[in-house]
Formats: sequence, C-alpha cells, structure tokens
Amino acid sequence: MLSFDKLVKAKTLLGIHNKATLHDIKTRYKVLMHQWHPDKHPDDLQTAHAMSTQINDAYATLLEYCSAYEYNFDEDFLKEQTLTPQEWWSKKFGGR
Repeated sequence: MLSFDKLVKAKTLLGIHNKATLHDIKTRYKVLMHQWHPDKHPDDLQTAHAMSTQINDAYATLLEYCSAYEYNFDEDFLKEQTLTPQEWWSKKFGGR
C-alpha cells in the first residue's frame, strides 16, 4: 500500500500539479529523464544516476497510484460528462 508521504514526495519530485492527468505525469517523467540522463552529465555521473533512479521510482509510485483508480464508465455518468455547455445549461436550468 502506498503511503501519503511517498505519493507527495513523488508528486513533488516530478513537479506535477494537483490535477495532473496520466498524460501530464508521463510527459513530465520524459522531460526529467531527458534532463537527468547520465549521458547528459558525463562530469557528474553519480548525481545523474541518483536523480534518474529517483525519477524512475517516483514515476513508478505515481503509476501504481493511478492503476488503483477506478474509472466510471456508467453510461449516465459519461453522458453527463460529455454535455456541451449549452446542453448542460439547458438540463440544469431548462429552456433553450
């Protein structure tokens, strides 16, 4: 089971915002891995390796957290989520 502290540390290390999508997490992971890849830091391989290991661990933690999320595919819920602003207004307040 994931701890709160481990999730917050992973979120902070990757620098993702509070309402990040899975796409945001993956994008941020790729950017950081590109930035901290050991080939980019031949003068300081130890730090680059340590950072890339931490980034990989943080990414794995967030993916584990995301994999436990249950998505709602109930048709009524999906319909409600895909209403246009005009349809939402009409459903909420009536009229046109």
